[in-house]
Amino acid sequence: MTAHDTLVDLPAAGAEPLAALVGADLQVPLVTGGTARYVNLDHGASAPALQAVAGRVAEFLPHYASVHRGAGFPSITSTAAYEAARRSVAAFVGARPDDVVQVVRNATDAFNLLATAVPGDVVHLDLEHHANLLPWRERGSRVVAAGSTVAATLSALEAELARTPAALLAVTGASNVTGELLPLAELAALAHRHGARIAVDGAQLVPHRRVDVAALGLDYLAFSGHKLYAPYGAGVLVGRRDWLDAAPPYLAGGGAVRRVTVGGAVWTTSPARHEAGTPNAVGAVALAAACDALAAIPAEVQEAHERDLRGRLAAGLTALPGVRLLTLWDGEVDAVGLVTFTVDGFPAELVAQYLSAEHGIGVRDGRFCAHPLLDRLHDGRTAVRASLGLGSARGDVDRLVAAVRALVESGPAWTYSDEHLPVPDPRPLPLGLV
Repeated sequence: MTAHDTLVDLPAAGAEPLAALVGADLQVPLVTGGTARYVNLDHGASAPALQAVAGRVAEFLPHYASVHRGAGFPSITSTAAYEAARRSVAAFVGARPDDVVQVVRNATDAFNLLATAVPGDVVHLDLEHHANLLPWRERGSRVVAAGSTVAATLSALEAELARTPAALLAVTGASNVTGELLPLAELAALAHRHGARIAVDGAQLVPHRRVDVAALGLDYLAFSGHKLYAPYGAGVLVGRRDWLDAAPPYLAGGGAVRRVTVGGAVWTTSPARHEAGTPNAVGAVALAAACDALAAIPAEVQEAHERDLRGRLAAGLTALPGVRLLTLWDGEVDAVGLVTFTVDGFPAELVAQYLSAEHGIGVRDGRFCAHPLLDRLHDGRTAVRASLGLGSARGDVDRLVAAVRALVESGPAWTYSDEHLPVPDPRPLPLGLV
């Protein structure tokens, strides 16, 4: 299957899935008896694999061997595939010719690596995912509270960067709580105006919107394969070479060195400098396949599909009494296909368990690894997040809205424990997987 095979001839935006996903027809048991087609509205946590990605991995696996270290033909093939994956990723995100594509585990890993390389303070907003909060704390982290408008937020960042020089401005591309997009070109220009670089957490952005690193003026971009329909354990940090070449090796081990003696080592340059040990070649191949597949879908088609679904979801939920959507700048900016909401009288954990147990719908509940933002938007309490993707369609949105309506009007049909788990839970787990 090629990337183009994933496309579907849409009668209208949002009416049908945009791509074929593994598990799209999965049937899940319900506590009330019988089964239902699983509606996956948890893409923001981990997206299922594209069929094109699974096919590429299956094609690669017979050739899998040691990368960069073997003379056998499978090793030569694996090395070529691993390095070709970097080129596919670089092309997909519009990297500059001299940028490094550093293969890591995920966006969290990428920022922990970058934190070892930043030669100064880091400024970031309070709305960030923990992956873009916690790694900077040992690097002179300076937190700026997002304003009530985008303009006020930009002004606050400018004032902080003007007050005291910083090496890096680290921002999200799209909030993993509200889905709202930040103006990356403006932020990049702002950072550069004050002598700082910019690093973007693209974990929630790259699966939904095209990103051009060079055109936007970004210095670093991080994203995860498991959110980009390639759940095989790889992510990337894409960006400028000099800081990475000057940083200590992220891991000390084979492949990261030019020469080792009993008393010392001469380290090589990036990307090998930070990829000690046997790399995740399968994950890199999968991630490249996902990039190729998404590149084959016209950007305007994906955006129209998502806007239709998100608008339908937001309108359906806000029409229900007692349901509130969480937003940073309500209606002021575009957003990816993600909606976080609360239901009066029902804890978020109960809502999520109810949707799964009685309706076969998967969502996320909690504070989404963004505790400071939930402190601001919902007094630190938990909420429910529904996140859409290439495999989503209007029928999925309508099933969620109908299920929440039934909860608001009649309450759950099943009993739930103090921990909000269904009691009893008669759903059998798949044999062989547990």
